Amino acid sequence: MSGILTLNAGSSSIKFGVYTSAAEPEMLMTGQVDNLGPVAKLVVKGGETRELGHADHAAGVRAILDVVQPVLDGAPAGVGHRIVHGGKTYGAPVVLDADAMAQLEAFVPLAPLHQPHNLAAVKAAQLAFPDAVQVGCFDTAFHKGHPFVNDTFALPRRFYDEGVRRYGFHGLSYDYIHSVLERDYPDLHAGKVIVAHLGNGASMCAMSGGHSVGSTMGFSALDGLPMGTRCGQLDPGVLLYFLEQKKMSAAEISRMLYSESGLKGLSELTNDMRVLLESPDPKAKEAIDYYVFRIRREVGALAAVLEGIDGLVFCGGIGEHAAPIREKVTDGLHFLGLEINLSANAANAVDIGTGAAKVLVIPTDEERVIARSVAAALAA
Repeated sequence: MSGILTLNAGSSSIKFGVYTSAAEPEMLMTGQVDNLGPVAKLVVKGGETRELGHADHAAGVRAILDVVQPVLDGAPAGVGHRIVHGGKTYGAPVVLDADAMAQLEAFVPLAPLHQPHNLAAVKAAQLAFPDAVQVGCFDTAFHKGHPFVNDTFALPRRFYDEGVRRYGFHGLSYDYIHSVLERDYPDLHAGKVIVAHLGNGASMCAMSGGHSVGSTMGFSALDGLPMGTRCGQLDPGVLLYFLEQKKMSAAEISRMLYSESGLKGLSELTNDMRVLLESPDPKAKEAIDYYVFRIRREVGALAAVLEGIDGLVFCGGIGEHAAPIREKVTDGLHFLGLEINLSANAANAVDIGTGAAKVLVIPTDEERVIARSVAAALAA
């Protein structure tokens, strides 16, 4: 057996990668299964596209395994999995034995729309490659160890002890950005940095000396910034209103908050930022204005958590590619030393800052973080 396979299962897609098993893995293939459901398709970056028709997560994983086997030249030595929730337990990658899987099943109520898909991919890989080392990498792990004040809600203490607390997510993305800053910008890495992971899912992380000390996401992946279809920060009283006055069920509220809100809900058009930026519809502009306003507001809040700011890093699909959003965000933050060179920004350059604080655009790579964790487990 040789090589490493990574699986990153979301609610409607599964990203995958094939890497060498070196200490710093080399990518051999990457791609994803999109649109799980009636019109799923598998896309290999720089290669083929396969129409899968109706496919669930299990069928998607089977299609991935079929396409990667020739590249792996057999079974992989290790398979790495993105798992959204590690609960209070896991602050680092872990080999997924029976005990670990049982514990992760117990965390499903903490992430009901993500954790089951993550674990389904693990089970499919275990069945296909029973001799491979299976490693779980957690979106919550990078944030483990927050100061108590950034970790708790002002609820009766027993709920905190039960695990109702601010976990933070997108940890694999922040881990990768941390590694790039440590390698290429050591002085900035040692300082106070805010990282904005802006994509269909969006959050921000305050890092001090490379460690997470604050996050916009909390108990669930709904909190903080508005996202493609998720609402972001919401007054809990609104939920009580939906329950008591609108007589909505928990399932109806969940579907609205996760799938019908955010940019899509505000614009009544789409969750695709590219389409919104080009649209003449005033509701598209209002959705973008709210999105930018919330980002600026959270930058200010996280700068207060850090007691200053030395740099802002944009990553994620919107953060890496939507120059107008970066321009709008920083335009309101000159008082924090965040200013940009417009031509460098338009070109999606890495270093776009001109003010006292650095402003960087760094493409994130969650799959590489997973592959590194598998390589470390194989070497142990």
